[in-house]
Amino acid sequence: MYEEELAAIYDLVYEGRGKDHAAEAEQVLGLVRARAGEPASLLDVACGTGAHLRHFAAAVPDAEGLELSEDMLGVARGRMPGVKLHRGDMRAFSLGRRFSAAVCMFSSIGYMRDAGELGAALRCFAEHLEPGGVCVIEPWWFPETFIEGYVGADTVQDGGRTVTRMSHSVRAREGRATHMEVHFLVADAGSGIRHFSNAHEITLFRRGEYEAAFTGAGLDVEYLDGGPSGRGLFVGVRT
Repeated sequence: MYEEELAAIYDLVYEGRGKDHAAEAEQVLGLVRARAGEPASLLDVACGTGAHLRHFAAAVPDAEGLELSEDMLGVARGRMPGVKLHRGDMRAFSLGRRFSAAVCMFSSIGYMRDAGELGAALRCFAEHLEPGGVCVIEPWWFPETFIEGYVGADTVQDGGRTVTRMSHSVRAREGRATHMEVHFLVADAGSGIRHFSNAHEITLFRRGEYEAAFTGAGLDVEYLDGGPSGRGLFVGVRT
């Protein structure tokens, strides 16, 4: 899903767009603390380059990450040499331990293709939670909140590098998913300009489908409006 070249510029693009990983991590930790007290351990599922995880690890004594992309993990390992990182699929992983909290940020859960995969992921999260542990998931858009034909465009600069990102999103799979095509132009002082692109298919789960997956995994769930990206947050507590 992620190419090596994207992993290298990923944080530059999103932080240049104003994404505040430290504030988002603190928001999530606040939700955990309000329901279960100060967490002793935390698992960041789909941790990517570790942009959130590094802040979780600074606040929680025992924090680990799980990520499917080896390219993203490579960046995370370089950033956090002391943090345990696992390569794995959120639908089917087993780390042999439990955590006070499990989180999945930046709508990564939307890469589940259907309710069956969504349920499998939530069961994995729940199996890695201590009794009373808290699961926080940032969803993708719901079918009724997705904007058909949405175009995004940003240009960011860092030293001698300039990156432009453009995206176009439409409905796919008979309205059940978002097909998002993303193009990047990367200009470096020494090597000039290069272009690459990738495409994403992200499922438009209904709110009720998320809630059913939480409940089916043995988690009491609530949905909170807003959240880091305006798509809300689901918070579950293992019963």
